[in-house]
Amino acid sequence: MKIYTKTGDTGDTSLFDKSRVSKADPRVDAYGEVDELNATLGAAAAACADADLHDALEQIQRQLFAVGARLADPSARIAARVTKAGVREEDVEHLEQLIDRLEMEVPPLRRFILPGGGTTGAWLHMARTVCRRAERRVVGLRDDSVEGAVDPVIVRYLNRLSDLLFVMARAANHRQNVPETEW
Repeated sequence: MKIYTKTGDTGDTSLFDKSRVSKADPRVDAYGEVDELNATLGAAAAACADADLHDALEQIQRQLFAVGARLADPSARIAARVTKAGVREEDVEHLEQLIDRLEMEVPPLRRFILPGGGTTGAWLHMARTVCRRAERRVVGLRDDSVEGAVDPVIVRYLNRLSDLLFVMARAANHRQNVPETEW
C-alpha cells in the first residue's frame, strides 16, 4: 500500500464516518493540533533520559492518538466498538496524580519562569504551548458544533495535560540541575 492516495489533492479529507470535509475544517484543525502536540511530545521523549518521564510521555502519546481518533469521528461511530479510542475521567485523574507527584520534587514557584532549561525541559515547555493551542481548537470545535460533538473529558484531559507538561518541564530541569530563569 502506498503512503499517498491522492484523495486529498483537492484540499479535502475523510473523517471516520466517511464524510468528506475541507482540510481547513475546524474538526480537522483540532485533530491536527493534537497530532502536532503528539509529535512535539515525541521530540521531548527522544531528548528525555529519565525513564519514568519517558514512559509517561509515551503513555500520553498513545492517549493522544485516541483523542485524535475521537475528534475525527463526528458521528461517534468508533466509540462503541473501539474502547481505546478515547480518554476517560480516570486518565484525567492519572495526569493529576503525576502532577502531584512531580510537584513534590521541585521547589515552589515564587515568580513566573522563562520557558527553557535543558533540552528535555525546553521541549516539554514547547509541548505545553502546543497543548494549549490544541485545547483552544477543541474548545472552539465544541462551541461551534452540535451538542455533544466533543466529549467534555477531552477538554479536561488537554487542560490537565498542559499543567502536567509545565510540571514535567520543571522536574526535568530540576533532575538535570538546570536552574530556572525567573522573570
